[in-house]
Amino acid sequence: MELIYHSAKVLLGTVKDILPIIGVVVFFQLVVIKKKIENLGRLIYGSVLVVIGLAVFLIGLEEGLFPLGESMSKQLTNIHFLAKGNAVLLEHIEKTGIIHSSLYFWTYVFAFLIGFSTTIAEPALIAVALKAQEVTIGGISSWGLRIAVAFGVAIGISLGCFRIISGTPLHWYIIVGYILVICQTYYAPKMIIPLAYDSGGVTTSTVTVPLVTALGIGLASNIPGRSVLIDAFGLIAFASLFPIITVLFFGTVAEWLAKRRKREKAL
Repeated sequence: MELIYHSAKVLLGTVKDILPIIGVVVFFQLVVIKKKIENLGRLIYGSVLVVIGLAVFLIGLEEGLFPLGESMSKQLTNIHFLAKGNAVLLEHIEKTGIIHSSLYFWTYVFAFLIGFSTTIAEPALIAVALKAQEVTIGGISSWGLRIAVAFGVAIGISLGCFRIISGTPLHWYIIVGYILVICQTYYAPKMIIPLAYDSGGVTTSTVTVPLVTALGIGLASNIPGRSVLIDAFGLIAFASLFPIITVLFFGTVAEWLAKRRKREKAL
């Protein structure tokens, strides 16, 4: 009964969120453009599907993805798991409360793999990658772009987890990262630059964000000396920044290889 009530509440909230969007479209269509809405039935049908889909998605986040991310974080940071049966190490951790960042190896591996797999499945990235391949007539591979972006997110989230575990300031990572992006932009092919910058945005969408956010909150909640407000957030920034770096690198290497093949054919 409680689940039904909660589902109805989420559905009502989703309707309230969607109504302003529909209102803007209808206003411009009838008042600014001054034409009847084409395929009104189809528009209503699509809007209903969007509302239901978003509501189901939000319920799924609350009931599944968020608890999953927090549960994995809790298990991976458990001192008994970190000690791996080493009684001396376990006793040292319990006495001092000090845990070396290298003991969180499996946390970094989990962060890398979850970052890669969620990004590969990201609908927004798939759409952009297919469109890029279509526009460039195969010049940019859809799969190549998705893998480059996924590697960027995976590296970024792993590094972000290290930041939470080590307690180092977020801004230093971001500053150094964007300095690298600026340097890469100078050398990267002009065609790949806008796509690389867009790749940083499409990664932070429906699949990646919930799990990454839950992972960050879970780590900050279970690691001694970490604040949920200060340390838990920031992983999304890493997930947005590092795909730009990897896609610019992908474009630069691809151009270099193409020029090399061209020179070899000319000889």
